[in-house]
Amino acid sequence: MHNLKKINNEVYFTNNKELNFINKSHIKFLKSKVKKAKKKRARICLHKSIKDKLHEMFIILSKETYIRPHKHLNKAESLHVIEGSADVIFFNDYGEVVKKVRLSKKENFYYRLSNSAYHTFKIRTKNLIFHETTEGPFIKNKTCYAKWAPNEKNIEKGKKYINSL
Repeated sequence: MHNLKKINNEVYFTNNKELNFINKSHIKFLKSKVKKAKKKRARICLHKSIKDKLHEMFIILSKETYIRPHKHLNKAESLHVIEGSADVIFFNDYGEVVKKVRLSKKENFYYRLSNSAYHTFKIRTKNLIFHETTEGPFIKNKTCYAKWAPNEKNIEKGKKYINSL
């Protein structure tokens, strides 16, 4: 239907390498996939590979999603809300909240983070759907996960932590 290449239950790549379009059926597809994904998130990647210098993704996070606070080393990222609402929470290196901003189509629907700051999301609606752009290539050890926050494998503890913020 969407001509997508499945990498795993959370990640799909478009097969067209030159020109891509995203429409409501792709959003519907993501909504169907997030329900079945273990971490309650899914994405469609529009870049060709993890080695690309520019990564663009359409991402869905469920209200059940826990994103461990993390920062990207020497990378910028931007996020444009398509549907839903969440708080984006920024921390200092010691785990203290330094800023919390509501994201939604009606309020702050876009942000760009140009420095390496710890951040996470507290999803306010059933789902948060957004378009994210970041610098590639994707190198796993260029993302630092906060040692002061629960591991993503412990979803219940992580959700309690996020709800306490």
